[in-house]
Parts: sequence; C-alpha cells; structure tokens
Amino acid sequence: MPSSPKFFHARSAASPSRRKSTVLIFSCLIIGIAGFVLGISAFLHAGRGAHRCRNFNPTSVRVVWDNHGEGSNGISGSQDNDNNNNNNNNNIKRHKVMGFVGIQTGFGSGGRRRSLRMTWMPSDHQGLQQLEEATGLAFRFIIGRTNDQSKMAELRKEVAEYDDFILLDIEEEYSKLPYKTLAFFKAAYALYDSEFYVKADDDIYLRPDRLSLLLAKERPHSQTYLGCMKKGPVFTDPHLKWYEPQSYLLGKEYFLHAYGPLYALSADVVVSLVALKNNSFRMFSNEDVTIGSWMLAMNVNHEDNRELCQSDCTSSFIAVWDIPKCSGLCSPEKRLLELHQQESCSKSPTMVSDD
Repeated sequence: MPSSPKFFHARSAASPSRRKSTVLIFSCLIIGIAGFVLGISAFLHAGRGAHRCRNFNPTSVRVVWDNHGEGSNGISGSQDNDNNNNNNNNNIKRHKVMGFVGIQTGFGSGGRRRSLRMTWMPSDHQGLQQLEEATGLAFRFIIGRTNDQSKMAELRKEVAEYDDFILLDIEEEYSKLPYKTLAFFKAAYALYDSEFYVKADDDIYLRPDRLSLLLAKERPHSQTYLGCMKKGPVFTDPHLKWYEPQSYLLGKEYFLHAYGPLYALSADVVVSLVALKNNSFRMFSNEDVTIGSWMLAMNVNHEDNRELCQSDCTSSFIAVWDIPKCSGLCSPEKRLLELHQQESCSKSPTMVSDD
C-alpha cells in the first residue's frame, strides 16, 4: 500500500518553515479568540460602570470648614459616618448636573422641611433621582452644626431617614449666615460639577421644572449672577432685624443685589468664590448683601428675573414668597401646603401656551 506511506512521508517530510507556519497560525487564532473574549468582557463591564455613573446620586455628606482657608480651598468632606470622618473631599467624585440647588435650613425648621417634602420636593431617594433626571437639578438641604446634642441627634435621625442633606461643619447661627453661605458654595462646588449653583431658602414655593428652563437658557456671559435684583435703604437701627453695623461703609442705600431667598451663580463665578481664603473678603451682617458686594468686585452680569420672586402662582412664576411682608412665605409650613393644593401652583404647564 504505497499510498499510505507516501502520504505519511509527505507530512513528516514537511519543511520546518511550514511546521512553524502552522504553529504560528494556531497560536494567532488562540490569541485572537482570547482577545475577543476579553474585549467583550471589558465592554460589558464598562457599560455597567457607565450605568452606575449616570445613576450616581451623592448621599448626605459632612463638609468641614477650614478656618485657615488652607488645603482643599477651605473644605474637606466625608460621608456622614462616624468611622469615616477623616476622608478628604478629594476622594469624592464631583457629580455632574446642570444645576445644584442648596436649600438653606436650620435646626428649628423641621416643620418647613416636612412641608417641602409634602409639596414640591420629593421625600425619598428615588424621587430626588427622578427629579434630577427630569430637570437636570439636584436638591439638598444645607445645615450647619450646633453644640446642642439633642438637636444633633434629631438631625442624624432625619439624615438617616431621608438622606437629602449636606452637613457643614460650621456653627448654625443666624448672625453667621454669610459664613455659612460661603461654606455652602465651596461645598457645593467640591461635590457637584454644575453649570449653576442655586441658593434657596426653605420657606419658598418653587417650580423646579421652570427653574430648570431658566438656567438652561443660552447666555452671552459666562459669569452670571441671577436673581430678583433690588436696592433699598441701609438699616442703621440696632433694634431692626436687618441692622447693618458696618452701615458707615455703605451710605444710605444698598447697591444692586439679589433678594436672599433665591438666587443663582454660574460656575465661573463660584470658581472665584472657591479660590477665596475664608477670611479674605468683607462679611456684612446680611448674607444677600455680602454676596452682592462680592459680585460688585467681579465682572459678573446681573440678571434680573421677577419670576423668581412672585407673590402668587402666575402662569409663568418660578418661585413664590410673600414679599415684602416676609423674607419668605409667611407661616411657611401652612402656606406651602395651601399653595400646593392650587392647580395654578402645582399642575400648571411648565411653559406658557402660545394660545
């Protein structure tokens, strides 16, 4: 059977180069299959990671105020956990949103927070995330600290239940609101990569959908100071609520500045505030005046929008509060619920119809 030995001889007598080629092709095939499998695995893993990033929603955090203005622009942050209070905020990834809204609140404002969570602000984590996805806006309550341990214990319970706070390690006191406001903007910038940073009080009725449209507008100025602008007399009487001890520096009338209950600063403006050493700029008694004075020193565009300070729910209002009678809503716990029951407040279209 000559054919078989001939065939066998032909294979065994193959040249070394053909044998090497066969081995090389086989090796390449194995490497190619392995690379394909690894590539698919990496792609799927990246997809899952991207999904987690899109749904990332920062939990309540504790932000430390550095009196020396050193380190992370005067801010260090951590998750609100006693075992994790030494983590620096550099380890916290900035969450990307169009606008971050910090609702300033205090230890005596638990009733206001309850009313807000029953009206325009979601009361659970999922609701906050859905609102963020719908509007591009993230919302958190902003509060400082107190030496009253019973109040701190109550706050910790509320944080655990709702997880909608940023806790500033600065004393929560009315006379120190300008310091708290600067700490808020620094903390907000450290935690959120946002186009606008909004300061809001906890006694206003707000339409997040309309605020979102306002912030999303194209603007020729990258440095924007947006709010209900006002001027007014400087209070020199020590018995008045808005008394200004440094009135001798201001004259008889305040310069143009935004009402305190609601205003927004664009990212470029907040970057400048973050760069400030904590004690490098003058602090006036009133927080809105303090911010307004800093805006005069910067090349910002003062954008006045009266829809941010309506006294009733009009077809285009963005926020309602009882000016000039009160600095926010009068009897806010009750009024927030009353306004929300009105269809013109809670159920009117986002945009005014052309009809």
